[in-house]
Amino acid sequence: MKKRRMIYAVATILTMASGLLTRKVAFVLPEWVNAYLGDGLWALMVFFCCSCLFPKLSSLKRIILALIFCYLIEISQLYQGEWLNQIRQTTLGGLVLGYGFLWSDLLSYTVGVLAGGIMSIKIDRHSQN
Repeated sequence: MKKRRMIYAVATILTMASGLLTRKVAFVLPEWVNAYLGDGLWALMVFFCCSCLFPKLSSLKRIILALIFCYLIEISQLYQGEWLNQIRQTTLGGLVLGYGFLWSDLLSYTVGVLAGGIMSIKIDRHSQN
């Protein structure tokens, strides 16, 4: 179990770093990649976080948990209260909470979380050996 948590913790950090890197190299990436990659990586990171925190849950339950979290964050962007927008104006607040609701983000989150679910099958099998 500890090995699995460590794998997911490292995967979380690497995914976070990859997501931040995509912001730095956005000028070399095609526009359609910039539009969706960051959101997909954010959702993948959320999935890996869920897997690190709840490694005993099945992959399906971790997928559902990560999707609910991602979707709730996106839906929260429909509310533009001043106090919440002040949090969003900080770097961390903007990265976690986002700024405005987009239907395409829900698709990006779904793809990112499902990619994590597929990877977790391999990780979970490997870490049991």
